[in-house]
Amino acid sequence: MNAELLPAPPPKQRRYPKYKPSFKPKNARAAVLAIGSTVREYALLIRLHRPIGIWLLMWPALWALWIAGQGRPDQKLLMLFLAGIFVMRSAGCVINDYADRDFDPRVERTRDRPLAAKRVAPGEAIVLFVVLGLIATWLAMQLEPLARLYAAAGGVLAVTYPWLKRYVSLPQFYLGVAFGWSIPMAFAEIAGEVPRIAWLLLAAVVLWAAVYDTMYAMVDRKDDLRIGIKSTAILFGDADRVVIGVMQAMVLFALWLVSDEASLGNWYRVGVAAGAAFFVYQQWLIRDRKPDACFRAFNNNHYFGLVVFVGLALDYLYRG
Repeated sequence: MNAELLPAPPPKQRRYPKYKPSFKPKNARAAVLAIGSTVREYALLIRLHRPIGIWLLMWPALWALWIAGQGRPDQKLLMLFLAGIFVMRSAGCVINDYADRDFDPRVERTRDRPLAAKRVAPGEAIVLFVVLGLIATWLAMQLEPLARLYAAAGGVLAVTYPWLKRYVSLPQFYLGVAFGWSIPMAFAEIAGEVPRIAWLLLAAVVLWAAVYDTMYAMVDRKDDLRIGIKSTAILFGDADRVVIGVMQAMVLFALWLVSDEASLGNWYRVGVAAGAAFFVYQQWLIRDRKPDACFRAFNNNHYFGLVVFVGLALDYLYRG
């Protein structure tokens, strides 16, 4: 048959033109460079270059481990919790960026994230999240049965938070529960129960997280209003600094109550007082609500958690 040959259809445009695996290495050096580029993007995706999230997760866990363990937590358990913090924070960053992949390109601060810039495909992010989730599950299986149940609940909190901020105006409090969930886990593992002091400490951390995440949300307030993301920074409006100040006072009060509940002494109280000084400094930073200053105030909360822990550790160290 003399059927007329039709021209070949034009090649389809790649959805992710900057996606690394489209590069086909021609030699070993090129292959190493391609692998290195992929690893770098994954490191950016899990925020290895911004460890503030690790610190903010770590300090409440250390507070709980030291109080539940009477100042001498088991070394293996300490390493287990630290590894879990790193893995869960990494997984949380991945699932958060996956959920926000259509929003992040429209926000100045987040538009260059690997998923937003399409340097990593959504499928890659899901695979990475599953791998991290499996590692977290293995770590949780090393715990006692009651602590495993709390760990499973913590996983649900971490996975659901990124979608909650589309519908709820107070997602920072939900984030606080997720960031402080290592507290009941630590008491369940060490004491075999979750006593009143654990919930008091968790309440302090929930309020603290609402403080620093509201500062974080103040950085993106204009963009969030434009694209429809909800936050306490938007809800509080012009009263944001006052409400943050009230919550800071409540955090300090809750931590002071912890000292009575756990029979802690002056070293711990000095640590809380030093934390109060950092809160005052943060209020000064956000006085004009400038995005850069609000971001610095957010990062400064690392030092709040640090000085409270130092006071707590010294209190147990020099206890008579």
